[in-house]
Amino acid sequence: MKYLLLPLNETRILPFYLAMEEYAARIIGNDDLFFMWQVHPTVIFGRNQLINNEVNLPYCKEHGIATYRRKSGGGCVFADMSNIMMSYITCSDNVEHTFSRYTNAMVKVLKKLGLNASDNGRNDILVDGLKVSGNAFYHLPGRSIVHGTMLFDTDMAHMQGAITPSEEKLASKGVKSVRSRITTLSEHLNGRMDIPQFKDFVKNELCDGELLLTDADVKEIEQLMQSYLTPEFIYGNNPRCSKTIHSRIDGVGEFQISIELDHNLIKDINIAGDFFVIGSIDDSIIARLKGVAYTPEAIGEALKDLDTSKVIANLTTKQLINTFLN
Repeated sequence: MKYLLLPLNETRILPFYLAMEEYAARIIGNDDLFFMWQVHPTVIFGRNQLINNEVNLPYCKEHGIATYRRKSGGGCVFADMSNIMMSYITCSDNVEHTFSRYTNAMVKVLKKLGLNASDNGRNDILVDGLKVSGNAFYHLPGRSIVHGTMLFDTDMAHMQGAITPSEEKLASKGVKSVRSRITTLSEHLNGRMDIPQFKDFVKNELCDGELLLTDADVKEIEQLMQSYLTPEFIYGNNPRCSKTIHSRIDGVGEFQISIELDHNLIKDINIAGDFFVIGSIDDSIIARLKGVAYTPEAIGEALKDLDTSKVIANLTTKQLINTFLN
């Protein structure tokens, strides 16, 4: 695996790094790639989340915390200069295999530091049973990207103030707050290394060489970054709705489905949540349902030939239909 380097070591806004990993996945060969990055205080929310439900926007505005959307699914996270972000790019179409490959590698690195590290079988990395890293996934033709956090010594007050997870999500994990289920590496390393030393250690353990991007590459990345900065992408385009459904499916995630009905026909629909998307929701699910009667029979018929697990990770068609019908 090669470590991806920029020509200049400077801190950029978060969408630059999202564009950087997308550019690398689309343009740069077939090698596995990895890089780490840090940003000034920022909240990043999943591709299918509703910003007003997940982010405390007044708090973020008051404290100068930026807010951006990513193209992967999953939940909302807070990042700052004490929180190391990691990007892993590989040739794989299998979500579970890609996640497992990355989380297993990171667990081995943390164990070499003497930490009691493990993964939770989905997308989190734990130390002493508490979350220290959360990760998300998205797929491009022939390439897959896993990116996520590594909490080293982040600002917990800003994390709690900026992110507003639902009570249902916290209840499903048996906890009362974000802080009660996470930890930081600094709490376990006892001053043995700082962030630059930790990053060097990870790089040396995971990578066997470097790949330096050119100034021309950076210009291409900056151009690609613009797609992450449009209001349409950041805030989404939710339909007027006459029905909103909230649901949580174990092993899949949270759902908020907004349906606009016209004489009991589905006119428009939006599916939001922190689930992991591995296919096109618009093409595979929403297109099948527009114009369909909002009845169990009609929805079941429209979705009967769909393998939803190829669109949303771990979701069955029966679960989807039951969620639509609340």
